[in-house]
Amino acid sequence: MPLIKDIKNFFKSLDPIKTVLFGYLSYITLGWLILSLPFSQSTKVPAIDNLFTATSAVSTTGLATVSVADSYSFWGELIVLILIQLGGIGYMTFGSFVILSSKKNLSPEREKVSKTVFSLPKNFRIDKFIKSVIGFTLIIELTGAVFLFFIFRSSNAPQSFWSAIFHSVSAFCTAGFSIYNNSFESFHHHFWLNLVISILSYSGAIGFIVFVDVWRRIKGKIKNITLTSKIILHTTFWLSIVGTINIFITEPSIQASPPDQRLLASFFQAMTALTTVGFNTIPIANIARATMLALTILMIIGASPSGTGGGLKSTTFSAMIGVMRTILKGESRVIFWRNEIPFERVWTAIASVCFYITFLLIGIYFLTLTESFDFEPIVFEAASALGTVGLSMGITSALTNLGKIIVTILMFIGRLGPLTFGMALFLKKEIFYRSEERDVAI
Repeated sequence: MPLIKDIKNFFKSLDPIKTVLFGYLSYITLGWLILSLPFSQSTKVPAIDNLFTATSAVSTTGLATVSVADSYSFWGELIVLILIQLGGIGYMTFGSFVILSSKKNLSPEREKVSKTVFSLPKNFRIDKFIKSVIGFTLIIELTGAVFLFFIFRSSNAPQSFWSAIFHSVSAFCTAGFSIYNNSFESFHHHFWLNLVISILSYSGAIGFIVFVDVWRRIKGKIKNITLTSKIILHTTFWLSIVGTINIFITEPSIQASPPDQRLLASFFQAMTALTTVGFNTIPIANIARATMLALTILMIIGASPSGTGGGLKSTTFSAMIGVMRTILKGESRVIFWRNEIPFERVWTAIASVCFYITFLLIGIYFLTLTESFDFEPIVFEAASALGTVGLSMGITSALTNLGKIIVTILMFIGRLGPLTFGMALFLKKEIFYRSEERDVAI
């Protein structure tokens, strides 16, 4: 067909970054159209809310202007889940896997796009990495679904089988979509539910780099994990600890709970903000300002490169800490664990922070013009949207149409990455990083 041929030629003419941008747009557009069909809906859903839902699913955010459980049929929920899965594993990843499974090599164009989607250290092969991504995703999500099925069934939760599948995929892809209107508030004291969701969320958020790295270490193919993996694991661990302690001490809504339940709630909310999964076990609308600020900071820092989460990324945050430490010591090189961070990566991290803060401030500014809510919920909403987190202080469903459009744009930019989005708009040729022995994915 001429139209299909024209579309293929259009995508071939694009550079990798623009291909990713239009690729995600095509996912969103297709999802929007399908969700707008009668068989996808239980009740009539306005077109703008379907667009919001499709964007939120592809960006693995989880913000919703309408209830997924009440507004969409089983088929609509299934479409949302497929969009989450596609957004979680990255544009073109599944198609590349099918090609590699038939023992064909990736085309140069597809390989460039895949390298754009996955920020990798230099010693990772993209073809083997993609196979590992798909295999790891299936194993983790299937295992999580099995455990969640028994948890939901023992708790007499409705639709235990479907609920287990939906929430396993949503958790691993750090999407935060739930078919329960109060997320997991009904399970705030359920240790095993909190544990399984946390493991799934961390598995997706710390990124495929770490798991491929660890697997290669176990098989004896490498002696040590890469510097990227070391930074990701250390940063994720300490931010989780600091976030948990902060919420445990400062959040008044959990002060009356027994210490173990209070600790569980604190850990889960720190985890859900840092991994950008967006589930909640306590009502977010009434949290204290100190907790709101702590969660906002964690949402901005976010998950890790080549994972399913959003935010600035743990490696970018670590690079910024390294830059500050270098300046204070009067040195000229950024060093981590006796390894120098390539200069280009440091500049990339700085640019990422600048773009991120710029888009966040622009989003907050326009939301203050269109919405009548207090300033704090607006800041929280914008940070959640750009970080693809999905936590909200209860204002998402009450946004004006202009507000919904602004948040939709923020979610899309967050999924693509603010720096990548800026490069897609303004860059006219590709940027290639110099090969370094000790590289760090940003």
